[in-house]
Amino acid sequence: MVTKKIGVIGCGNMGGAILYGALESGVLAKENVYVYDINPAMMEKANGWGVNLAADDEDVCKNSDIILLAVKPQNAAEALEQCKKALDGKAMMSIVAGVTVERLQAMIDGTPRILRLLPNTPAMVFAGAFALCSDNDFKEDEMEIAKSIYSSIGVVELLPEHLIDAACALNGGGPAYVAMFIEAMADGGVKQGLPRATAYRLAEQTCLGTAKMLLEMDIHPGALKDMVTSPAGTTIEGCEALERGGMRASVMECIKAAAERSRQL
Repeated sequence: MVTKKIGVIGCGNMGGAILYGALESGVLAKENVYVYDINPAMMEKANGWGVNLAADDEDVCKNSDIILLAVKPQNAAEALEQCKKALDGKAMMSIVAGVTVERLQAMIDGTPRILRLLPNTPAMVFAGAFALCSDNDFKEDEMEIAKSIYSSIGVVELLPEHLIDAACALNGGGPAYVAMFIEAMADGGVKQGLPRATAYRLAEQTCLGTAKMLLEMDIHPGALKDMVTSPAGTTIEGCEALERGGMRASVMECIKAAAERSRQL
């Protein structure tokens, strides 16, 4: 269990998911956590988890050793300004999309150590994918705490900051792309006569189970595909149809477009 004091600025969907997961997994103790959100409903949610409610952003920083900044990009400058000098010398983790460490430092009155990371929404169900910047100035024990928090609710990969835009496109936007694929699979099932609810459930479980096999059995996606595609069978016919439709190229273009947009923000 983490013994340092942890602060959370912004307890919305993602900040709340990270905090709740870390509390539920036992990595964080509620008495060691301080939370502030400008939305009273989010504060009420945090209060239900038994954590300490701070008076404002500055109060969070004064009472914490490591602070998670989990606000929307357009609110980052205001939130950091309200921290005043209380962030100086502290460790701060930022999940603010599209805002580099250099830009964060320029918004802060003081010099905290900063770890930038890219989460994704499946953290809300303890199945997140987190890209943590390997080029950071966290102390060794602070980095271990960060990894323990995020690994308690998903998988963690370390990447240099210049690859964070690629991670934003892949695991950041990935849930939307997977959801679109599931929807398309279900539509295909409905077209072939399956009830809508059944088609969605079968598609959802199939995608979940496939990802679980790849992760837990540590096999290449191509090997799993080969396991399923019998000679002259039904699956290879479906694979050919996907190839004719340019699925691989379309997905690669999708990631490219999203990464380029992330670099522009």
